[in-house]
Amino acid sequence: MAVPFRRTSKTKKRMRRTHLKKTVNAMTSCPKCGETIMPHRACPKCGYYKGKEVIKVQEETEENAK
Repeated sequence: MAVPFRRTSKTKKRMRRTHLKKTVNAMTSCPKCGETIMPHRACPKCGYYKGKEVIKVQEETEENAK
């Protein structure tokens, strides 16, 4: 097995790893309410997906009243 002759410096190691960074996931906006959501998921704010209500979401005023 090969063994490195010299230790890799911090600079060389960091230069090699510059492309190994996290990327932001794709985001879309809800056509109903405009909230930013991940694609192919129901909107947590209004509960709509592809123009149909799939989740019953209570209004904020109703939650505070209870």
